[in-house]
Amino acid sequence: MSSSSHGPTGSRTEGDASVQALRLLTMNALFTGDVPARLRALGAALDRSDYDIVCLQEVMFRRHARLIRRAAPAYRHVACSGTALLKGGLVILSRWPIGRSRFVRFPMTGPVRGELIMRKGAQLASVSTPDGELVVVNTHLSANRDDDWSPTNRYTRIARTELATLTELIATVSPSVPVAVVGDLNLPRDSAALTEFVAGTGLRDLLAGDPRPTYRPTPRWPSPPALDHVLVRAAAGESLTGDADLVFQDKVTLDDGRQAYLSDHYGVRARLIRSR
Repeated sequence: MSSSSHGPTGSRTEGDASVQALRLLTMNALFTGDVPARLRALGAALDRSDYDIVCLQEVMFRRHARLIRRAAPAYRHVACSGTALLKGGLVILSRWPIGRSRFVRFPMTGPVRGELIMRKGAQLASVSTPDGELVVVNTHLSANRDDDWSPTNRYTRIARTELATLTELIATVSPSVPVAVVGDLNLPRDSAALTEFVAGTGLRDLLAGDPRPTYRPTPRWPSPPALDHVLVRAAAGESLTGDADLVFQDKVTLDDGRQAYLSDHYGVRARLIRSR
């Protein structure tokens, strides 16, 4: 699989129904640091891209969601919850109309940690694509502060509780509708908790077997795992195929001329092809 530093080029509009693949991006946008400048650069890159649906995590404030939308006017539809502070820090942008949308919060479980302020959970949105309805679940699970994903770890127990909530949410979606569950799940691809969740919900990992990290390596964490995922479930009687890759890996130019990474995570782009 090849890597690229930017999303695809070109654009699509709601009137263009001839395109076969739906293009989706998930990315943890990082809520610390020079947030407005990075979000303006991200929005500009999105506006130049041909992603149909963009799922962002760690967009903590509604003013930041508005900033991205101003920089990416091609995305006319948005799903997020909350007033000044966005629930879960979750935002879904779409070129196609969004129907029903709701946020489901994960249970509050210990240990006590700062990220409880984020009110983590999942944002579900029904998107009317040219090929029919697609339910998108954008989510951000609790971080594992021990970097230990063994079954008995205290944070693994939290993850399993949150995955149980996701399982219940996915079960509410009609089998006749395809589902994409995306986001920063804070679980390695080969962790028992994630593999059991994928198997139990009938989802499929579009990057299965890919060893590359989705968190940017640092001297303190030189070999991080893949924490960001695109998981899909086909509608009954249909197939949902596609592929995925990492994007936004390199530095970009901010509006003041500085070079910076957009996030401490890479983006994951996916192409989804639905056939009956």
